[in-house]
Amino acid sequence: MVSDDYVIGVDFGTGSVRALLVNAHNGEEIAISEFEYPRWKKGLYCDASRNQFRQHPLDYIEGLEHTISSVTNQAGVRIAEKIRAISVDTTGSTPVAVDETGQPLALRSGFEHNPNAMFFLWKDHSGMREADEINNHAKNFEQDYLKYSGGIYSSEWFWAKLLYVLRADKDVAESCFTWVEHCDWIPFLLTGGKDAKKIKRGICAAGHKALWANEHGGLPSIEFFTALDPVMENLEHPLFKMTYNSDESVGNLSSEWADKLGLSTNILIGVGALDAHVGAVGGQIEPYYLSKVMGTSTCDMMIASRGDGIGLVKGICGQVNGSIIPGMIGFEAGQSAFGDVYAWFQDFITSTTFKAVRNSSMDDAIKTRLEEEIAGQLLEQLGDDASKLPLGETSELAIDWFNGRRTPDANPYVKGALFNLNLGSDAARIYRALVESTCFGAKRIVEHFKKNNVPLKGIIALGGVARKSSYVMQMMADILDLSIKVHKGEQTCAMGAAMLAATIAEIHPNVQVAIQKMGCGFEKTYTPNRKNANLYAIRYQSYIKAGIFLEKNNKQ
Repeated sequence: MVSDDYVIGVDFGTGSVRALLVNAHNGEEIAISEFEYPRWKKGLYCDASRNQFRQHPLDYIEGLEHTISSVTNQAGVRIAEKIRAISVDTTGSTPVAVDETGQPLALRSGFEHNPNAMFFLWKDHSGMREADEINNHAKNFEQDYLKYSGGIYSSEWFWAKLLYVLRADKDVAESCFTWVEHCDWIPFLLTGGKDAKKIKRGICAAGHKALWANEHGGLPSIEFFTALDPVMENLEHPLFKMTYNSDESVGNLSSEWADKLGLSTNILIGVGALDAHVGAVGGQIEPYYLSKVMGTSTCDMMIASRGDGIGLVKGICGQVNGSIIPGMIGFEAGQSAFGDVYAWFQDFITSTTFKAVRNSSMDDAIKTRLEEEIAGQLLEQLGDDASKLPLGETSELAIDWFNGRRTPDANPYVKGALFNLNLGSDAARIYRALVESTCFGAKRIVEHFKKNNVPLKGIIALGGVARKSSYVMQMMADILDLSIKVHKGEQTCAMGAAMLAATIAEIHPNVQVAIQKMGCGFEKTYTPNRKNANLYAIRYQSYIKAGIFLEKNNKQ
């Protein structure tokens, strides 16, 4: 008879954090809790017009305490006493400047409201110029430091953001001891770390975002950074020397956090990893299936055996041994904006109306209800209306680069666009074009892998869009001309973290067994409609041509 053992997976997303308490043997979900970041919700420390998206560490700390306390209280003392391990995933690259104790500068007096002392969210593109400089600078070295990052360094990543903040803020530059990813800082926090030199860095973020590779002895040489800009000389190099897999433990829950949460210090804390990689684990990733974590952006993950002879793929977000499943090569690609495109359009067509409603003489309760009902139903209604429209070769067309382009070939400067508009172009037609553009963006990634001789067996779809919008998913199946399996799990990132926690607690011998034992399977499969696929193939060529035109005429 299997004994009761439980684990917690914590998933830090863009707008909220979720904790999931599960049975470590079979994946049964016992309790879940979600916490919206209050400062982020108010729009503090962000400026979308400048591509500035920062998050205060207090949002993370408060959310961590609230969600874990909530799930353990829901489960009761009997289960809480049998929790064996906790693992976390976070967005990334989402780094922060810390002092010698490992404390983010925003938690220190004088830095509380300084955005440069906070976490730089994954979609912060403040370092676009710095990324360009890194790409050009890397050409001066015989060692190809960018080879495992797809050959192009992105402004969304670790070093570009660090270089930007060191140049932009003298106070932060003088107080910054080191630069730490969110997924590495949370385990350090939970284990009561007080020495920044002892922060354990995960191979997931280090390999995909920070140019770590065993081939060149870890991080690039000190000469690489100091020749890039003397401002880098003030940091200790290398920032870190070792990396760890996500099936390893950082240590035990500290007495301080054990007291806060009402838990035991015997609980193990796992090495942190990036949300999409962990979501692929929770979504039961298989070799050569592209696992699409579909949220505000997409992250497209794939695994392959190290012995399969797959070469280096340029233009993606990297391929790193052990970044998803220890012992296997993990590939990452993705789109910088996906659900964000739909959210932008919803806000575009409702913001002025809602403002008029708020200024009206209606009762406040009616105003609130009206806004909530419209916002809750709008995209679904647009999808229903759009699905009934005829589609032709010259129908409205969109480009999905609303937050730049992630892959293939990262370019943060390109912009989104709409083509073929006329006086009959209503909301449903434009929404259809926007959805189609995000699916065309997905097709570019699929075609890029095929072009580089990476075989694809199919698509695994994860996340809210995959589970809630049959309109989006059927269009994607038609455009990709591939079957799409939609995973049953609502919280695949948190479940993936729980699977990793069950592995570090040695309840399962490896991550693959944890996936097999704890996974909940798939709920639906979308297959391509041949008639639609042929028409979309023609329109895809128009999308490619429009993209080439935009990029060629883009003014940086």
